Amino acid sequence: MNAIVHDLRPTIAELGGCSFVAVDADDRVVGHVMATMSLLDAPARLMPAPVLSPLAVSPERQGDGIGSALVQRALEHGEAAGWPFVLLEGDPGYYSRLGFVAAGRLGFRRPSLRIPEAAFQVHRLSSHRPEMTGTVVYAWPFWAHDAVGLRD
Repeated sequence: MNAIVHDLRPTIAELGGCSFVAVDADDRVVGHVMATMSLLDAPARLMPAPVLSPLAVSPERQGDGIGSALVQRALEHGEAAGWPFVLLEGDPGYYSRLGFVAAGRLGFRRPSLRIPEAAFQVHRLSSHRPEMTGTVVYAWPFWAHDAVGLRD
């Protein structure tokens, strides 16, 4: 995970995005989330496509609400920054309770067929418009680290 975080970090400064950590009472990092920019190949033009990934929580702290709090913080940042949506691939059972829905139903196409339809999700923010549809093109670090979808 550290290698992809290292390669994604510069995209935050170049294209916008965010990175947040959660620390415990002893200042130990117990969680981390990033949202970086990929692209949406929309009918009218290419546009930035924020992708929430990776999200990590220390195993001993999973179930304590840290992941949910980090996702919520990233969504708040995106709303304040004027992002129209946030995309991710992950467990629908987890992310649906945070407001994510199947992206395909709203006209977003997966960047890879290896991503299960149900796992490709979007959270619409207040500046989202219905014409914001199309194929998502992930930033190069996701491809370079083979962090797209599932392998057999």
